[in-house]
Order: sequence, then C-alpha cells, then structure tokens
Amino acid sequence: MSLRIAFCASRAPIAEAALAALTRRYGNHAEDGADVIVALGGDGFMLHTLHRTEELGVPVYGMNRGTVGFLMNEYSEHALPERLEAAEEAVINPLSMRAHGVDGEVTEALAINEVSLLRSGPQAARLAIHVDGKLRMPELVCDGALLATPAGSTAYNYSAHGPILPIGAEVLALTAVAAFRPRRWRGALLPKAAEVCFEVLEHEKRPVMAEADSRSVREVLRVDVRSEPRVAHRVLFDPGHGLEERLIREQFV
Repeated sequence: MSLRIAFCASRAPIAEAALAALTRRYGNHAEDGADVIVALGGDGFMLHTLHRTEELGVPVYGMNRGTVGFLMNEYSEHALPERLEAAEEAVINPLSMRAHGVDGEVTEALAINEVSLLRSGPQAARLAIHVDGKLRMPELVCDGALLATPAGSTAYNYSAHGPILPIGAEVLALTAVAAFRPRRWRGALLPKAAEVCFEVLEHEKRPVMAEADSRSVREVLRVDVRSEPRVAHRVLFDPGHGLEERLIREQFV
C-alpha cells in the first residue's frame, strides 16, 4: 500500500514552488486520513503546522524551505516515500499556558517551544516565581523570563543563554532574559511535571506581556505554565539526524 502523503507549505515562494513540484510527483492527499504530513517551510511554519494538526494524530515531517530549520529535514524531491518510511519519530509534549490579564480575561494556549514573559514598557519587569505552589523567587528584575521544552531549548531559550536540553531529559528550562536582580541569574532546571506560576509585580508601572510560541497576551497579572501530557506531537526526522542528535550536536558547534 502506497504512503498517503499530505503536503502543506508556507507562503514563501520557494516553499510554494516545492509544494507544486512535490504534488506533481507524489500527489497530495487530504490531511484527514493521511499517513504523514509533509510541511515545507521553516521552523515557524513547522510549529504552526503542528499546532494546526494536533488533533489528527498524524506525524509531521518537515523539509526546510525557510530561513530557520532546526526542526526541519534537508529538502529533496527524490525518494521521499522511502525517506518517510525510514524516518525516526520524536514525540513532543507542549506546554500549557494560562494567562490572566489585567482586564480579567483568561487566555489558554499551547506552546511547543516556550512560554515567555517580556516587559512591554520602558522599565524592567518585576516577577515573582512560584514552583508547585512554593515561592522560589520573590523578586526577579529582568527584561523577561521563559519556560522552555527540550524541543524549544535551542530557540529563544538558547539565545537568552539558557541550557540545551536532550529530548529524553524530562526537564524544563526556566531562563531569565537579561536579569538585573539577582545579578546574572541564569535560571533553573525543573522537573517536567513542575507547575510554574509567574506573578507580575507592579503591573501598572511595569507592564508585561506573555507569549506561547507566537500567541501573545498583553498586560498580564499572572501566567501559569505546565507540561501537557495529553497532547503529543509526532515529529519525523531522517535517520541519524533526529532531534536528539541535533540537540547534542548543537552543543559542540
């Protein structure tokens, strides 16, 4: 039985051209009922595709037709069914964000990479951090803070000097962005099951926004974050180039 492949692409011309070429060669099955979804673009489009198709339970194989491709495989039109059959699968549980706004609204969203809090005014943010209901950081003065999954540890977390986490580590990275007090605090490693609460102090004077991947909530009072084991994203990689290997290799660049 031939593999039922569904293709999708970002709006970048190079991705749309790849979509046309691959569709001519292999056809394009509907995502509902496909054996695999092939996403053509960069990491941003890959995250969008994973979020959009999470209820289908179909594995997603990315091919890089964008500017950033850590979650993507090398692009090639040749022998795609064979590559898909041989691909290694990584299962990623996203983070669940529950953001309480100053307007009383509560926004819920899932994040595959990270949930971040960032100052949205001229002054540094003041945050209190609770872990599993216990106050661990009474005051963090910073440009922001984030909680990252292993899959997202090489993204914004790494740019903020956070650690790279192997996929099987069962931990989350809590990382400060430009911490001022405590001076040079670099964050902490937390168990995957930990529940983290970021409390915004002096929110009127020091407004803070929250983001779950690319979904933003302006002017938050509190943000609760935890891993969501009920959602499992299946991501495919070429043999020898899986996410575990990439995370290890990235540390020796």
